[in-house]
Amino acid sequence: MDIELDPPHGITSFPLGMPVDELKSAAARLGRIEVTDEGSTAPFCPMKVVALHPQFEIVFHFERSKVLRAAEVWIPRPGPEQITVRFRGIDVFGTPALRLLEHLEGAGLSVRQIEPNHWVIPKLSLGFTRTAGHEVPLDADGDPLYFQAVLTGTTDYYDFLQ
Repeated sequence: MDIELDPPHGITSFPLGMPVDELKSAAARLGRIEVTDEGSTAPFCPMKVVALHPQFEIVFHFERSKVLRAAEVWIPRPGPEQITVRFRGIDVFGTPALRLLEHLEGAGLSVRQIEPNHWVIPKLSLGFTRTAGHEVPLDADGDPLYFQAVLTGTTDYYDFLQ
């Protein structure tokens, strides 16, 4: 399975702006789904739908519980399926994090570190994290070798950082 990140438009099969009911049906084809804060219209506590595939999770964030505002893909785990998450042809979770950042900057993208293990590309609305909640291979700097999650959102998703 290939998942293509297409910021600020969404990810494979899940365009931003997708209505919640359509998304729930499509996400259920990936595996079990869990819904949190159903019906929430609060900006800082949005409704979320989590697609729980046996090898990965995708967290879908909704705007006013109506349309998809962001999709956050977590690093796939080993298993029977080959799962690759790509951005502009680059394997996001198969490329060491620091090398991926160098490649993105070399491609002319403005990458900004916002916290020790979090980077964003504002306006393109792509965000990366190296934070892991379990044991993973570490890079020479002592942090996870690979990104653990990537988020793509609407063009204004990271505007609060401006």
